[in-house]
Amino acid sequence: MNSSRIYVAVLSIFLVLPGMALSLHAAAQGYPEKAVRVVVPFPAGGAADIVARHVTTRLAEVIGQQVVVDNRGGAGGSIGADNVARAAPDGYSLLFASSSVLSINPHLGAKTSYDILRSFTPVVLIGHAPNVLTVHPSVPAKSVRDLIAIAKAKPDALAYASNGAGTLSHLTGELFSQRAGVKMLHVPYKGGAPAVIDTVAGNVSVLFAAFPTVSGQVRAGRLKALAVTSAKRIAIAPELPTVAEAALKGFESSQWWGLYGPAGLPAPVVDKLNAASNKVLATDDIRKHLAADGAAPAGGTPAELAAFHKADYDKWGAVMAKAGLKKN
Repeated sequence: MNSSRIYVAVLSIFLVLPGMALSLHAAAQGYPEKAVRVVVPFPAGGAADIVARHVTTRLAEVIGQQVVVDNRGGAGGSIGADNVARAAPDGYSLLFASSSVLSINPHLGAKTSYDILRSFTPVVLIGHAPNVLTVHPSVPAKSVRDLIAIAKAKPDALAYASNGAGTLSHLTGELFSQRAGVKMLHVPYKGGAPAVIDTVAGNVSVLFAAFPTVSGQVRAGRLKALAVTSAKRIAIAPELPTVAEAALKGFESSQWWGLYGPAGLPAPVVDKLNAASNKVLATDDIRKHLAADGAAPAGGTPAELAAFHKADYDKWGAVMAKAGLKKN
């Protein structure tokens, strides 16, 4: 190609780009003009799916368009995340992500075609749900400080159950051990139910689990709840202190959910989705639904979600590195 043709080709690109930008801007201003798809990267029926369906039902009412939940489970959530990362950045394909997908799994060596921190546009932090620190009734601990004292006196004598290696319940136990300066034996299970069953049976002594998973056992006296792992006490069990206020200042470990779009999502679309989502999260209906599961709505700006995500990602990376957890 000679120089004149190159000049013409380059010039045409510069002439087309402004038009494309204006077209995208115009489309963003009219957003949304059709149904919005929200990908939940887990099968239907799980915590993320249930929260997503409640939130998107209200979101549809606010934005005036249908919002469809699309369950794309598999590979620890990376299949659904990849689907959105590859989607057009027009606001019609969004990701309802959890901390396991964006903060924990990346440190476990899962190979993905996207970059956790660069392939998505943060929209809003939906909410968060802590674990509850419980012990078998045979453990002579009435507080978090008691439990720490027992664990320090007999390293590895206490065993704690988790939903599986690399899950939030496992890493919460690791974070607790590191912050408290104790050694407890980790016993992974294939899910929350078998972990609860074995803790109730006394085969393991300690369990970090989601509130709905253990609330019945606590009420029946088959488990003792010592604290919650969130930064603040939870509405459904205000009598339980946080681990931070009970013994370990600054301790926090919670499952969280955030709404994201593909990288390059236009600012007007982000702003509209953020404003609509914050309106939804402020409703009594959503607050009551989340509170019933020991969770709480969050909200805030896209920048706040980005900062929160980065801090959470770094925190769990450090915990796993110190614990010697190797990538797959």
